[in-house]
Amino acid sequence: MKKNILFLTIAQLLCFASFAQYWQQEVNYSINVALNDKAHTLKGDLRLEYINNSPDTLRYIWFHLWPNAYKNENTAYAKQILKEADGRKRWDAMKENGYIDQLDFNVNGQKATTEPDPENIDIIKVLLPKELLPKQQVTITTPFSVKIPTYSSRSGHLDQSYIICQWYPKPAVYDRKGWHPIPYLDHGEFYSEFGSFAVNITVPSAYVVGATGTMQNEEEFKTYKALGEANNKTGAKLKKYSTKEKKEKTLSFKGENIHDFAWFADKDFIIRYDTAALASGKVIDVLTYSYEQGNKNWDKSVGYVEDAVRRYSGWIGEYPYPVVQAVEGPKNVASGGMEYPMITLITSPEANGEGLDGVITHEVGHNWFYGIIGSNERDHAWMDEGINSYYQFRYEAEKYRSSSIFGDAIPEEVKKKSVGEFQDAIYGAMIQIPMDGAIETPSADFPDKDKYAAVIYLKTAIWMFIVESSIGREKVDEALQKYYSDWKFKHPYPEDFKAAFEKVLNKSVDNLFMLLNRKEGF
Repeated sequence: MKKNILFLTIAQLLCFASFAQYWQQEVNYSINVALNDKAHTLKGDLRLEYINNSPDTLRYIWFHLWPNAYKNENTAYAKQILKEADGRKRWDAMKENGYIDQLDFNVNGQKATTEPDPENIDIIKVLLPKELLPKQQVTITTPFSVKIPTYSSRSGHLDQSYIICQWYPKPAVYDRKGWHPIPYLDHGEFYSEFGSFAVNITVPSAYVVGATGTMQNEEEFKTYKALGEANNKTGAKLKKYSTKEKKEKTLSFKGENIHDFAWFADKDFIIRYDTAALASGKVIDVLTYSYEQGNKNWDKSVGYVEDAVRRYSGWIGEYPYPVVQAVEGPKNVASGGMEYPMITLITSPEANGEGLDGVITHEVGHNWFYGIIGSNERDHAWMDEGINSYYQFRYEAEKYRSSSIFGDAIPEEVKKKSVGEFQDAIYGAMIQIPMDGAIETPSADFPDKDKYAAVIYLKTAIWMFIVESSIGREKVDEALQKYYSDWKFKHPYPEDFKAAFEKVLNKSVDNLFMLLNRKEGF
């Protein structure tokens, strides 16, 4: 008993010290961007307020220029996918390369010098004309132009269908462990600073646009809602967006406490809409965008999104944003979707109803693990993908007695089991899948996307289930709720995740967390 009290006291002191020292930078964006749907280009200007909350004096700021990842075969992204068995085919399928140029950085109105990263053309150092002291801020501006590539990995266009992700100059994260300038990778995601976004998107008037944030154009949003409500009715004759306007329109979006912004534009989107009431009484807007000739199971997409948001809100903590959205995209050989705050791209055109629900739930779930809890995905990918997969598998088990890993291979007698027994069986089968490599491995260190997926998604989910089997599901949920409460809109590391468990359990969990470094299977 005395040992436990001593441990608790030490843990509380360490936790208090960690929070007392915690800080994070803030970046507030104002972006104007226009789409040229004939040249497939973006023309924009960026204005951002960078607030130095660190105890350090900054003399430069690293920026990501991720559209340059698509520029040639010498980028980190190109080198990574060209190592894959299908890499050459994927690269050659990108008929138009992408890049970002016409940059001209100014800091507080004064021209800034830039230095390229010696190894990566999608990273640049902006030298500050005057050092940035702690608790001070600067305003950084630059124009920019983007050549949108043929859709590849996460971003691009297919004819006049636009998937605009990782598209603007973005400051790298500076946290208690230093700067994190990282090149764009295919398997290996992101790490970005929290702040606010105000984005004005100019497109030809016929386009439907779904984006991170809340649309500020009242009449346009009313039109989306009216169309969406009609299309969301069972057996509805689908209606497309139409306008008599022949000119361009500018749509404005705003978001708070977010660290990324993506948008999607197409003239053929079918909009579906509903509202969802959460347990607290909070009501959010739910929109999905799909195609009349696409996956027919999108007629149930709004319900899938709503169910995912409600369940994750109950398990972990309430969804904090005013809107949640999902977009149907083209098939992607590398993933079933890609998440962004308040909106996600789903690239699973052949999924059945249960499968589409699972993918949507996984990607919507990333609003918690990556969106609200902004961990360093490049160095600790398991903290978003693996934890999220654990909850996705719970969702599938509770709702369908299904598993996206095994699909139709699950015997009927297994499907008739209770949720607990079903998950015991599924995880028991999953543990037989080869997945050598430590969970705590940086994304870039995996030799290919399959080994990355096996360890980061599956092995981590298995580890979470081992933790659940050791301490009980109720304690896992309590720890995750503690983690969410302490770290929403912040940048936690593995030690912070571990501290949440130790706080809830009042004891060390070293034995469980040591498994994150286990190279062989469980």
